[in-house]
Amino acid sequence: MQGSERSVVTIGVFDGVHRGHRRVVERAVAVARERGLRAVAVAFERPDEAVRSGARPQVLTGPRRRAELLTGLGVDEVDVVPFGAGAPGVAPDEFAQSVLAERLRAAVVVVGERFTFGQDPSSDVEILRMLGDKYDFEVETVPHLDDVSATAIRERLVTGDVEAAARQLGRPHRVEGVVVRGYQRGRQLGFPTANVETPQHTAIPADGVYAGWLECVPVANLPALYEGERWPAAISVGTNPTFEGVPRTVEAYALDRDDLELYGVHVAVEFAARLRGNTRFDSIEALIDQIHADVEATRRLTS
Repeated sequence: MQGSERSVVTIGVFDGVHRGHRRVVERAVAVARERGLRAVAVAFERPDEAVRSGARPQVLTGPRRRAELLTGLGVDEVDVVPFGAGAPGVAPDEFAQSVLAERLRAAVVVVGERFTFGQDPSSDVEILRMLGDKYDFEVETVPHLDDVSATAIRERLVTGDVEAAARQLGRPHRVEGVVVRGYQRGRQLGFPTANVETPQHTAIPADGVYAGWLECVPVANLPALYEGERWPAAISVGTNPTFEGVPRTVEAYALDRDDLELYGVHVAVEFAARLRGNTRFDSIEALIDQIHADVEATRRLTS
């Protein structure tokens, strides 16, 4: 950022960039446009529950996707920083001075009404206002959106309720990763799947079969085949109980496509609806019959 250019800043973890986050970010962007300033989002890498519990919860959106969503809301600059390197890991006064006032030259800081920051979780909006008076920035708050939180979305995903998760997110939940070689059983059955290797701590829905979409996402230094293409997909999450002893996987069959060469390609899998739980079938024929039914259900739900 230019040394003399002031900005409107919003701060948070923004994991999921859900409907509640979007209200805050959109207000920050609106204030920036009204004042002719840049809109900046400071997004911390790890979810805020890690501060309180010491455990790392599953991540709804990785740094690249989070920045993409925030930019899509009109933010001019996204500053993604490691957990502990910013507000959650330093004293409130230090953060207000070194980050907000000096580095970002904040004129206005827009946050949710329940915002807390710094080493002490009691450092809230009122503390931020006092620091704003000290370091010459205004503070504006946005009302909390009831029943919408990253924690609640993770809880829905644990049960496989991807439709409820989508209502809170404002879009289908997605996981991303690189397609790797698996056991190729889907290909042998006539339904070749993309076996997606997801990053550690990714929030993956409960084991089961889902309807959704498979999309190729361009990422630097990876093959750009089928860039931007998106297909309806039947998705399997789990260990595949009919074929014992395999690790938990996310596999997606792009409907009516047996010609795709996706190894090494970065893809996104989006979840529209849960079709059923995982079942152990007594025969390959019974499994194939069920896959046909899953494909048709997927076709109806994604058309």
